[in-house]
Amino acid sequence: MVLSRREMLLAPAAVMAAQAVPVAGKMTLAIHQNTSAAAGYRRSLEGWSRAGIKYVELTAALLDEFLKTDSLAAARRVLTDLGLTPVSSACGVGGLWEPNPDRAASLENFKKRCEMFATLGLTHIYAPTTTTQKFTQDDYKVGASNMREVGEAAKQFGMTAMVEAVRASTFVSTLTTLLTMTREAAHPNLAPLLDCYHFWSGLNKLEDLDLIRPREIGHVHFQDVPNMPRELLDNTTRLIPGDGISPLTQILRKLSDKGYAGPLSVELFLPRFQQGDPFEVAREIRQKSETVMRQARVM
Repeated sequence: MVLSRREMLLAPAAVMAAQAVPVAGKMTLAIHQNTSAAAGYRRSLEGWSRAGIKYVELTAALLDEFLKTDSLAAARRVLTDLGLTPVSSACGVGGLWEPNPDRAASLENFKKRCEMFATLGLTHIYAPTTTTQKFTQDDYKVGASNMREVGEAAKQFGMTAMVEAVRASTFVSTLTTLLTMTREAAHPNLAPLLDCYHFWSGLNKLEDLDLIRPREIGHVHFQDVPNMPRELLDNTTRLIPGDGISPLTQILRKLSDKGYAGPLSVELFLPRFQQGDPFEVAREIRQKSETVMRQARVM
């Protein structure tokens, strides 16, 4: 039997995906590559591995920079040699969810990203709802259709596409809207991504977590919110879990009650993290985040 190019690319991914299944009923700590953006693809992963991190979330930006001088096979070897499991990837493609004139091009770029990340062993890929356009009620019907189409594209590569609601988005900024739209899309390869920072700093209530259905959430970004006016918050004010005022133990317990047993990926943008030594940053993240996870009894 002759394998197609896609089947050959996805074969190593199937092995790594099987290794990526977390312990049943427990959540696992991961770190998002945005957190150590200045270190680059290889150095960020090397530093985190030294600090005892096992699960990682990759970004298209750092992977692209690595591929300027090396190959996808080499990128995969970095992960395997360090004993790291990639659990999710930021696709780096905008305009996937909302109606816009560049939607067709965005979908094609998304498919290319799916193929690329699938070769690294990933089964989950996401895009945030970052847009500032003006929308109408009818646009949300188109948005649900767009989500269904993205789910179908991800399915071709054995992946699940995830939608991240961003607090400043003019299209999908709240958990309630996110759940409504992903359910309307009704595609098995599409799931909502809950970002703790966007959730607690945005127009959401703790009670909104009760709306989540069992095993509905596909992935979680794990951060804290400082004690300051919400109007002053932005990406650079994200804190390590446990350093802020978010009710993280309550959030984690509710997610556990809803059957979530996947990664908690810490994504930070402060310069002291992004430009810091990846080993030291990961060591601090691990110490503080695991304390919160133990308090919530999810690890």
